[in-house]
Amino acid sequence: MTTAVDDADARMSAFIRDPYPTLARIREASPVSVVEYGADLPVWMVTRYHDVRNALVDPRFGQDVRRSQAIANERGAGLTLGSDVVHMLNSDPPDHTRLRRLIQGVFTRKRVEAMRPLVERIAGGLLDGLRGHPTIDVVRDFAFPLPIMIICELLGFPPEDLHSYRTWSTAILTRGSGMSFEQATTELNAYLRELMALRRSSPREDILTDLVRARDAGELTEQEVFSMVFLLLIGGHETTVNLLGTATLALLHHPDQQAWLRANPAAMGMAVDEFLRYESPVSMATMRFTTEAVDVSGVEIPAGELVLVSLGAANRDPSRFTDPDRLVLDRDDPGHLAFGQGLHRCLGSFLGKLEGEVALGGLLERFAGIELAADEATLPWRNTFMLRGLESLPVAVTGPTAVRRG
Repeated sequence: MTTAVDDADARMSAFIRDPYPTLARIREASPVSVVEYGADLPVWMVTRYHDVRNALVDPRFGQDVRRSQAIANERGAGLTLGSDVVHMLNSDPPDHTRLRRLIQGVFTRKRVEAMRPLVERIAGGLLDGLRGHPTIDVVRDFAFPLPIMIICELLGFPPEDLHSYRTWSTAILTRGSGMSFEQATTELNAYLRELMALRRSSPREDILTDLVRARDAGELTEQEVFSMVFLLLIGGHETTVNLLGTATLALLHHPDQQAWLRANPAAMGMAVDEFLRYESPVSMATMRFTTEAVDVSGVEIPAGELVLVSLGAANRDPSRFTDPDRLVLDRDDPGHLAFGQGLHRCLGSFLGKLEGEVALGGLLERFAGIELAADEATLPWRNTFMLRGLESLPVAVTGPTAVRRG
């Protein structure tokens, strides 16, 4: 049978600050639980590692956001799930197959490794810009600009518009940001139309030019170009911002692990996998729906139900990971589900890991000491349970690039 989760137990503000106690209770209570999503919309939540991994690859859990929106509309929820922005992450084959095929070559392991000099150059430049500051904001000064500058370089977007990209991204992905989802998508689409017109008249060697050519060849609709750029621009930086912020905070919480990593910099790749497991940047996978009745460890989810798949809960499941609530950087177990699994596994996983390795390695190399420079209780977390990330992380730094001011 299922377990209805008490409202007080899942109150958003407490959940966003520390979701793991609540996720643990849900995971222990039943293989599948019924929770409320938004305004009184009941959805089913899968939380155990084995079940989550299976759900991610099971085609009976559809991801076409238009069908998810239709189900929500039938139940009078009054929720907008983003059905006007259809991209690889929220579509099913054959659309998903066609869309992914057009772009996946850019993000192969080999192509991404060739980007290492670019990532190192941008990370190094940002760190150089922090020279002489005894206190920095890891998120605002480093974690945000690094991946957005990289994805803008790949797309061919003007770097001077970084603030606009962040404003649109925040409005689209979080609640109460000051700009509505509709306004953000309208402004982003208008911006893209201008850039697409420029690429038609002056092509470049970038992803946007390739997408415009695909549109003109009839391989993509104009709306699909918008949605593809939307996914690459927002998905291409949001997850890395979250990874770098929460990883740095985890190192502050675990000085023994920070000391170990400083002494073993060659282990950064393994460490990044543990950071991804410990604090999954995408805590909840994209909304799914059942195309037919599905049995999940003895619990039947009927056809036509909305389903959430909790990556954050799965990655803290004690049946899969020993002592899962502890950060163990030499765990050497890359079995986390932070990038998803199956057809929808994160296209940018290689790039995200590379960015994490270079950025965290650079941060530790440049600063001999890092200490939290704020009351942890006041640290602002992203106001969404789909993502797990900080909006700000002030730290005091000492080392070669820090100059103490009297």
